[in-house]
Amino acid sequence: MKKESISTYIIALLALSSLWLMPSRLQAQENKPVIKEEEEKPKTELYQGVFVGLDVFGFLNQALGSDTKSAEASVEVNLLNRFFPVVEFGYGSMDTTGEDTNIHFKTSAPYFRVGVNYNVFYKKPHLPGFFTVGLRYGMSSFDYDIQAPELVDPNWGHTHVPVDYTGVKTKASWLELVLGLKTNVYKDFYMGFTVRYRSRMSMTKHENSEPYYIPGYGRGKPNNYGITYNLIYKLPF
Repeated sequence: MKKESISTYIIALLALSSLWLMPSRLQAQENKPVIKEEEEKPKTELYQGVFVGLDVFGFLNQALGSDTKSAEASVEVNLLNRFFPVVEFGYGSMDTTGEDTNIHFKTSAPYFRVGVNYNVFYKKPHLPGFFTVGLRYGMSSFDYDIQAPELVDPNWGHTHVPVDYTGVKTKASWLELVLGLKTNVYKDFYMGFTVRYRSRMSMTKHENSEPYYIPGYGRGKPNNYGITYNLIYKLPF
């Protein structure tokens, strides 16, 4: 009997101890920090659309009486809302006579540029547009005509040299650093502009002349600036 009493007493004591410890265990479990599974961020799709644009600045320039004319279009692909490979192609011309020098220069030819834009605000897809920095490589192959009054030969002094070159074949290439802004105005229609710093890389020179104007580049100086103002449409696919 004594053994049974002792056993019963021990079992009862263990049961009471378990009941006493259970609330503290439950409380400890409740106080444990709940580790939430991290929500997976939605992945940005690679292909985000294609933009086609038309530069209207060239038309405005002509309407304002400039001696240069140009028409330009562009195709730009949006990748990850971050990278924008772009191709630009157009046709540029100039027909001018210097008021002081009376030198006449004329040329017209196609040109193209290829490069990429980088969207600075790619982490903010909710914005209604893009602010980009970019790089371009441009090239044009063209002929030009140049006529000028008789010039005095600097070596012989009294010898008058006529200047009349027609169809002088020339090639030129250049790099452009581009800052651009494109804003959504209505549904899939955008407006935008770019500011460009251009640096000439190469140019074929004639022994007695060089082009005053390069299609797609501008004045034939080693460096210059350019502006485009574009009407843009995002294709529905």
